Amino acid sequence: MRVPNSVVLPVGTHVDCCHEQEVAEKTHDIMARITAMLVERKSNLAHFIDNLEGSEDPKFYVDQWERLKEMESCTLTILNLVAVNCTDHRDIKKLEATILKHVKNEELFPEVVRVLPPLYRQVEAAIVDIAQSEEVAEHGMMDLQYLLSKLSQREHLASLGTELLQDILRYLHRIGLVVWYEEIKHLESTVFLQPTFLITMFKLLVRHHLVQQLESIS
Repeated sequence: MRVPNSVVLPVGTHVDCCHEQEVAEKTHDIMARITAMLVERKSNLAHFIDNLEGSEDPKFYVDQWERLKEMESCTLTILNLVAVNCTDHRDIKKLEATILKHVKNEELFPEVVRVLPPLYRQVEAAIVDIAQSEEVAEHGMMDLQYLLSKLSQREHLASLGTELLQDILRYLHRIGLVVWYEEIKHLESTVFLQPTFLITMFKLLVRHHLVQQLESIS
């Protein structure tokens, strides 16, 4: 909710556990709760801003005021909830089609019409090729500079520089092909070429009853 111009698609699962009437009622209830939450958030932000502006020494709270005003200006578009039965492949395809329809909506995503330079596609194809090669470990972790050296060995990418590669990695991170945590100091030089490995690892580490399981170990 702090990201400017966010677009959120709520997805309701476990439809197979509900009657048809229940699905309609729960969908309506969820959307009503989201609407109420947004109204409350806007009201709270306005209240906090008024308090700071009405304080005895508002100049001491300029940083807080600016952060709150920035959050207040962030728009959030909530799309209609999609109810799916995750055990039915047809529902998964329906969800996929809905996501693609929204992503192609230029009003929601103005940048969808932006034409990427051919070099972006060439680097993307080369990274996919490298990620699938036998020399890359299963975890897919690779040093940024090493990745640049591997890409530069290809004739059509010989002039690729660090800054341009970083721009391309930001794009590939946004579309989910790779994961690059450039904002985390200890990870800024590491590129994850296999995002699915991270998902598997997180599922093992972050799960229900994890604390109880750890505490049970003598």
